[in-house]
Amino acid sequence: MQPGRHPDRSSTHRSRAVLAAGTLAALLVLSGCGAGDSADSKGAAGDNAEYAAPRAERGAAGAADQGSAKSGSAAKKKPSALSTPQIIRKASLSVEVKSVPKAVAAARAAVESVGGLVSSESTERLDATHEASHIVLRVPQGEYDAVLQELAGGGKLLSRTTTAKDVTDQVVDVESRIATQRASVTRVRKLMDQADKLADVVTLEGELSNRQAELESLLAQQESLKDRTTLATITLSLSEPESASNSEDDDPGFLDALGGGWHAFVTTVRWIAMAVGAAAPFLAAAAGLLLLGRLLRTWLARRRTTREPQASQPDEQAPAAPEAPTAP
Repeated sequence: MQPGRHPDRSSTHRSRAVLAAGTLAALLVLSGCGAGDSADSKGAAGDNAEYAAPRAERGAAGAADQGSAKSGSAAKKKPSALSTPQIIRKASLSVEVKSVPKAVAAARAAVESVGGLVSSESTERLDATHEASHIVLRVPQGEYDAVLQELAGGGKLLSRTTTAKDVTDQVVDVESRIATQRASVTRVRKLMDQADKLADVVTLEGELSNRQAELESLLAQQESLKDRTTLATITLSLSEPESASNSEDDDPGFLDALGGGWHAFVTTVRWIAMAVGAAAPFLAAAAGLLLLGRLLRTWLARRRTTREPQASQPDEQAPAAPEAPTAP
């Protein structure tokens, strides 16, 4: 039995040896291909090294923009970080006072005493004794209610209008965008310092100018919001009451009737004079024609009278005709 088993064992060992050799050859081939591929990739990387830097710079700029956009959107999703609400307050008052100049001086003193200011002032004289004034006042938010009450109590309040607008979210959004834009400008400047080619420098300079312009616009919006949320606006209109003689509605008396009649008489005479003045040229022309016709008639009558005696004289001077002889 033993001599018959030796050929099987030798064939098994040979098959294992062939399998091991094949596996080793396959590993060697694969490792050679991997080395060739890595060498090729290194060569390609070396050939494209000088083109990779500008692309990297532009890619970094794009990444900066994406990062700015993401941070901006993230800031929008965050709740308001301000401890106090940012509110824009406006009010409009119409007050009737005895003296407009004194009321203007009192309003100016009340506003300046709390750290406010007079933004604009316009005064108009209505007649010889009456004036009207329009004033725009800016007061701190903390003194808004007190100043408003003081101004309304300075005379007879005719009208009052107040508004309040919450701009807290807008303030937070602008602040976040400013921070993001400043970081973006800083990154572009760093890329400019690292750029070697003139074309890259020119491109980055244009990008930097655009981002600085956007930053300045955001800063202007922030300043406007700060001014309107720090100081409230009060528009004050001042007027004086009408005189007692104009405001009273008494029943008409004898003097009123006499004045009305005199006014009617003067008006009638004025209209008659105007009518006579308008008809005077026509009346003068008619009178001239009438006078001319009368003179013509007189002249014709005199001429006819002169001709009649001259015609009768020859008849009277002619000799009488001889009488015819009578028959015997």
